[in-house]
Amino acid sequence: METAAETNVPSRESTTWVDISVPLRDGMVHWPDNPEVRITRVQALERGDDATVSHLSLGAHTGTHVDAPAHFVQGAEGVDALAFDSLLGVARVLEIRDPRAIRVDELKAHAVQPGERVLFKTANSSRGWAAQRFLPDFVYLSLEGARYLAERSVRTVGIDYLSIGSPEEGVPTHQALLGAGVCIIEGLDLSSVSAGTYDLVCLPLRIAGGDGAPARAILRRR
Repeated sequence: METAAETNVPSRESTTWVDISVPLRDGMVHWPDNPEVRITRVQALERGDDATVSHLSLGAHTGTHVDAPAHFVQGAEGVDALAFDSLLGVARVLEIRDPRAIRVDELKAHAVQPGERVLFKTANSSRGWAAQRFLPDFVYLSLEGARYLAERSVRTVGIDYLSIGSPEEGVPTHQALLGAGVCIIEGLDLSSVSAGTYDLVCLPLRIAGGDGAPARAILRRR
């Protein structure tokens, strides 16, 4: 029997887009000092209204979202000014084995290259989004790891929980990346994808001067 490769027909896996963004829902987990997520119906067809309309109340860094340099660098550009090529193009999903942090030694083992878009699949993908409460012990990028990636001039980093940095070193970790022009995607759900190379599409809302924005992110294996 001929395989997809032998007939030059792409396999289903290579042509199917996978949604790696987290569904927004009322009361979902959020960063502790950020606004709660509230989604309420203010009009509803079942109540006799002409249309169904929802009211959304949430922070800019809710669920799957993109951080803009303005989030941690005073006077820097907002999310509406981010280059499209930071969020569209080839990306590598790296499976991280360390159960606590993404460290330099493991990054070196993955041979991260300048200009790459890298998405970190950690233990967060299998435990973080199923929890109803915030998990302070999520897997994060170490400060040394952030500085290493900035020195390597990567284009984009993404992680599968609400912050790329730990609660203790989140500020300098973000500053090391954003200050070097590295785009940050947070809140990904990588539970249904394996390590490998993909096409990435991630588009944040166009909020004028925004420090960040919720985004829809999808992957397709190359």
